[in-house]
Amino acid sequence: MSNTHLSKNCTLLLSMASFLIPLLIWCAVSYLPFIWHPQVQITNSGSVTYFQVNSRVEKTMFYQEAQNAINHHQTLPEGKLVNPIYLPAPHEVAKALVTAFTTPPAQADAPWLHQSLWHSIKIVFTAFLFSTLIGVPLGILCGFSSIISHLTEPFVEFFRYLPAPAFGALAVAILGINDAPKIAIIVIGALFQQILIIANTTRMVDRGLIEAGYTLGTNRLKSLFHVVIPAALPDIYRDQRVLLGWAWTYLIVSELIGATSGITWFITQQARYQHFDNVYAAILIIGMIGLVCDFLLMKLGEHLFKWKKGA
Repeated sequence: MSNTHLSKNCTLLLSMASFLIPLLIWCAVSYLPFIWHPQVQITNSGSVTYFQVNSRVEKTMFYQEAQNAINHHQTLPEGKLVNPIYLPAPHEVAKALVTAFTTPPAQADAPWLHQSLWHSIKIVFTAFLFSTLIGVPLGILCGFSSIISHLTEPFVEFFRYLPAPAFGALAVAILGINDAPKIAIIVIGALFQQILIIANTTRMVDRGLIEAGYTLGTNRLKSLFHVVIPAALPDIYRDQRVLLGWAWTYLIVSELIGATSGITWFITQQARYQHFDNVYAAILIIGMIGLVCDFLLMKLGEHLFKWKKGA
């Protein structure tokens, strides 16, 4: 069933459910011990000398040591069922969404979360701007001209299968260890996909519109600027929204290369100190930023392309 058959309230409820269902599963796994909880957090070590208070051990090991203590009439260890440390409960992550912005970094010279986020946002949008300045015009030309298409797309098809992270060492060698190689990797990862997608979108323009333009006396160049581009622009804009998400994906990969700043650096540092609530909080913030950006771009597209249904 398409969205046109759903009421606004039904669509809203389904959209909320798409977030609520994973959250409920996460809550069940976190708060209901009989579902998973494979470890025991020690609250009293009893007679087991290598148990430490607040440490986590596997359930089978805990029960084995408890049985040994019973058999030898020794003090029983005590503990509570918990999940592994890498899976914090929702309330812990919710708390971290606030405290991550207010708690100083573990290292004195390390950036705060908001500084790391802003640094990564600048890298993503700078790289995506460079990619767009090249990819959109070239993609339109490839979709419009068979000569340019055959001259360009075979190489683009080949290059898009090369993994962007493979160019990491080369990018650092040429551009240094600052932000330039990160931007370059995102551009490499997004540009060649962008060219092919925009070219295909341009080819989808109704041939009847182009033929009508020729009938009215337009030449090939005028047809490009006055028929093809205006007709393809709403769909190209929608493609750009999708491609921006790819740019965020390549950001995480690019920031692993000699990174001492950015959101990936923050996540890596927090994982090193086993602050996994902050790790989840940072990941959720990335998703929130992407969702808000996409929503704003969607609303902007609805305003810019009122004449195009579904734009």
